[in-house]
Amino acid sequence: MNSNSAYASALALIDTDALDERLAAEGNPVALYKQALASGAEALAARFEEVEDGRAVVELVRGRAHLIDSLLRRIWGTYFPDEVQIALVAVGGYGRGELHPASDIDLLILLTDSAREQNQDALERFLTFLWDIGLEVGQSVRTLEECVSEADADITVATNLLEARLLTGPIDLFTAMREATGPDRLWTGDRFFRGKQQEQAERYRRFGDTAYHLEPHVKEGPGALRDVQVVFWVAKHHFGTDDVSALVECGFLTDQEFNTLMLGQAFLWRVRGALHLLTGRREDRLLFDYQRELAQQFGYTDTAKRQGVELFMQHYYRTVMELERINEMLLQFFHDAIFADSESDHGANRQLNKRFHVTNGYLAASFDGVFKRYPFALLEVFLLMQQHPELNGVHAETIRAIRSSLYLIDDDFRCDIRCTSLFQEIMRQPAGITHELRRMNRYGVLAAYLPVFGQIVGLMQHDLFHIYTVDEHTLMVVRNLRRFSVPEYAGEFPSCSHISQRLPKPELLYMAGLFHDIAKGRGGNHAELGALEVKAFCIQHRLNDYDGNLISWLVASHLVMSSTAQKQDLSDPDVIHRFAELVGDQTHLDYLYLLTVGDICGTDPKLWNA
Repeated sequence: MNSNSAYASALALIDTDALDERLAAEGNPVALYKQALASGAEALAARFEEVEDGRAVVELVRGRAHLIDSLLRRIWGTYFPDEVQIALVAVGGYGRGELHPASDIDLLILLTDSAREQNQDALERFLTFLWDIGLEVGQSVRTLEECVSEADADITVATNLLEARLLTGPIDLFTAMREATGPDRLWTGDRFFRGKQQEQAERYRRFGDTAYHLEPHVKEGPGALRDVQVVFWVAKHHFGTDDVSALVECGFLTDQEFNTLMLGQAFLWRVRGALHLLTGRREDRLLFDYQRELAQQFGYTDTAKRQGVELFMQHYYRTVMELERINEMLLQFFHDAIFADSESDHGANRQLNKRFHVTNGYLAASFDGVFKRYPFALLEVFLLMQQHPELNGVHAETIRAIRSSLYLIDDDFRCDIRCTSLFQEIMRQPAGITHELRRMNRYGVLAAYLPVFGQIVGLMQHDLFHIYTVDEHTLMVVRNLRRFSVPEYAGEFPSCSHISQRLPKPELLYMAGLFHDIAKGRGGNHAELGALEVKAFCIQHRLNDYDGNLISWLVASHLVMSSTAQKQDLSDPDVIHRFAELVGDQTHLDYLYLLTVGDICGTDPKLWNA
């Protein structure tokens, strides 16, 4: 949407001519501006509720920013003459021209030392007026020198100024600030990129490195809006572009990836805007209590097997998974471009086999069409990543090639002995199993190879008992099972660590963990249905009868131990006898006990208290 359209949308939210007339006649600006804001907010909310696609929400978000622009310029003019050396500057999200219904309005008041001394009282009255009329303002008052000092010391300030937009005031003062704090003056070279990478890594850690919580954060969570903004910030700082579509022209994004990025952002904008309107405040967490109502607003209805709220949340989780993948890929492309000269280390580039090589610390396909010629290489990628833990990741071009080659994973692929052997080898590796399963899930390979797994990707059970999506819970369980055998984590569950040492084939436990909830969301007994699915998997992967029967039994029985312990009288000999008959021997007991503990801790780590 162009700026003229947004401005027209903003003006339509309030009658500016009528406002000016009433201001001149009645002389009660606080009440009149309050009323104008309320009228604009009501009109905005009404339009928002009519939105049925992601494109329209862009106009609303930008339209609100233009509305606030218009009001602030009017108010500013009543406190400061045109010649005053003070500039009113929009920064942060407001500087980008994006304001959600309850977003803070971030302002920089840029001035000279003399202007501050001469206008201190007017500045205080101006800011007080903004608060009096109900604007949530976050403001800073700085000279040019203070902007430089603060931005040099804090990348967050530098980022806010990167998006600065002059609202009113002397353009030469604003231009001087932009030049003094620009990419060629502060946070030059690799500092900005590395700083943003570090910020993102710390943000991911705060959310447990997963976006798939029961109550995800729409703004800050992995794959959420902040991931999109990081991409835009780096593109603007290092490549000087305000137009995201330029990333396509530069080869950083394909047309399809660009559309996925923009549609994903628009969907999250809709969710965030709906949250703000529903709660009447700046609420960016998709809390459990709001999910059902939002699902109804977004048009999701219950089906025979699934609740509408679960379908809505699945859309959310799958969207952030796509955005997280695009963020990963783009940041790597940016890294290669930014460090092309300074960090290229040709001595570290080496061939691993005829299909893959290492380039600057990343695993890369050795030629175009490698997956077309060698389809099994779509799984080999992840085995090589396990076998070479020194690598930083998969090269962005190879990620793109994987994504565009998923169609090769068909029934013939799934039955190919090279593919089934590779998958089993991945599950047998001494390290990196969980990490690579997560990567396989993020790239779409796991859902393509195991279509039954694809059905649980982003699936949330709408209750307060399960704090992760089914696919994230599943991978969390596999992680827990893996940790039982890792000395570093032996202190967490000593008995489990001890038992894990005597398992004859640990990979059977991991396969049971991968399949234990595979049939969730279908209706019926998910344990029994899952046992049938894993039985077919075992036959397809040519496991011997004993191993296949053990895995199938584990999936079918994975709830038995916990339900016996929690719901039956353990002092009753008949209860113990029935359980012992079901288990049969020590080996089955060992596997079942570990799966039970891993499952409980993967549902909610706080549940395990013994």
